[in-house]
Amino acid sequence: MRYFILSISLLFVSCNISSEKKEIKNVESVVVEKPIVPNIYVVKTIIFSKDSLPITIDIYEVDNKKSTILLCHQAGFSRGEYKDTAIKLMELGFSCVAIDQRSGNKANGVVNETAMAAKERGLPTTYLDAKQDIEATIDYMYELNGLQPIVLVGSSYSATLALLIGNNSEKVKKIAAFSPGEYYKTIDVKNTIKGLSKPTFVTSSKKETAALVELVSLINPSYITHFKPTVEGIHGSRALWSSTNGNDAYWEAFSNFITME
Repeated sequence: MRYFILSISLLFVSCNISSEKKEIKNVESVVVEKPIVPNIYVVKTIIFSKDSLPITIDIYEVDNKKSTILLCHQAGFSRGEYKDTAIKLMELGFSCVAIDQRSGNKANGVVNETAMAAKERGLPTTYLDAKQDIEATIDYMYELNGLQPIVLVGSSYSATLALLIGNNSEKVKKIAAFSPGEYYKTIDVKNTIKGLSKPTFVTSSKKETAALVELVSLINPSYITHFKPTVEGIHGSRALWSSTNGNDAYWEAFSNFITME
């Protein structure tokens, strides 16, 4: 495997990390940042993109289950977009990974370290440049999980990337896209994803609903679960934040999708 993991710094270790965790292939060390509740902990680490850019990820692991959900943030944000969302997913029994893509900045007090590293190296940080960061993390999770496909979750520009990447990747079994759209001048997303043939959840704010209906209109409807909010809602995965009016309805639809076999 060409992606390697480096530790950041030892901050706090008080959870019972199993020997299985310590034997993960190509792991030099892991760092437990903070215990959440018994059998739940968060690991901050680094993998590398295809152009050798270090990508910071948070691994939220519950009961030593391998991470099966990859959480990708929206424009101007960081992995901090999912601080509370990841904890709730863990409470539902899912381990997950939240990634810093190179196109972003800060969210919930968490600085995007991948974006900082890209700027330091003079690398481009457009939405499309972040595609390789997501792909590298998928490769990492796929191998870590014994070659089992994962659920890919995107928000805003990364929701569109989730549709584009997931459409062609055997390493992705399900896609959840919060407010995807035609965000790329060089790509006709609607026509590019028309052959998508795996379970896909899409949603958005209420005012974005019509555009989203159009975006997925060429996909076989048997593969699409479209949650259309009756309240105003909000752009991106912030729809799941407790501060968003109607978040309970978003959560019900999203959790039903990811738990469905």
